[in-house]
Amino acid sequence: MKRYWPGDLPKPSFRTHHEMQCVLADPNTISDLPLYSMYRDLALKREDRAYLLEQNVRFDITVIPPCMLGGEYVKTKGHYHPHNPSGIGYPELYQVFAGEAHYLLQHKSLSDVVVVTAKAGECLLIPPGYGHVTINPREEVLMMSNLVSAGFTSDYAPYEQMQGGAYYEMDGGVWVQNPRYPMIPLRRELAAYEVPELGIQHGRSIYEMVSEREDISFLNSPEMSLVL
Repeated sequence: MKRYWPGDLPKPSFRTHHEMQCVLADPNTISDLPLYSMYRDLALKREDRAYLLEQNVRFDITVIPPCMLGGEYVKTKGHYHPHNPSGIGYPELYQVFAGEAHYLLQHKSLSDVVVVTAKAGECLLIPPGYGHVTINPREEVLMMSNLVSAGFTSDYAPYEQMQGGAYYEMDGGVWVQNPRYPMIPLRRELAAYEVPELGIQHGRSIYEMVSEREDISFLNSPEMSLVL
C-alpha cells in the first residue's frame, strides 16, 4: 500500500459478505471473509486536508482482493448519487492504482448501460445520473482511489431492491442480464477516458488535483463545468 499511498491510513471499514448477499447473482453463496476494504477521507498534509474541507470533497482508497462468489466476480455494492441543489446528480472521479477494474454504469432511467475498463493509472469520471458498480475481474488485487463530494449520502437502495446492477459479470468474463430488470438496453463497452479540460489525465495521480490546489468544484457543481 505504501507504494501507492505514502501517508498514514486509518482503520478501514469493510464490506462483508452478509452486506453483499442482497446484490449477488447467487445470494446463497457463503463466505465468512470481508470482500473489500475502504479507507475514507484521506489527506497527506494538513494543508491538503484544509483544501479538501474547503472544497467539501473527500479522497478515499478502496481495496478489492480477487474472489469468486457463486460464479460471479467480486464487486462493490453499487449506488446512485442524489441531485445537488441545482438538480444535477453528483459525479465521482476514480483512478485505478493496481489491477484492473470494470465499472458497470447504468443511468437511473435505465436508458443506458455502459461497461468501462480501467487499468492501472487510468481514470474514470462517473457522469451525473449514473449509478455504478466496480468489479474486479482479475486474479490480482484491485486498488483504486476516488474523489467525491462530501456533501451527500450514497443511495444503495435501488441496487438492493433489484438484487444488483442490470448485469452480472460471471466467471470467464460472461455478462448475464439481471432478470429483475425487465427493460434494459444492451450494454456498451468503453475504455477509460481522460477529461483534460478538468485536469483528468491517465498516469497522473488524481491526488495531485488536491496537492496542487486545482479546481475540483465540478465534483459539487457539475452544471458549472464540462461534465454535462
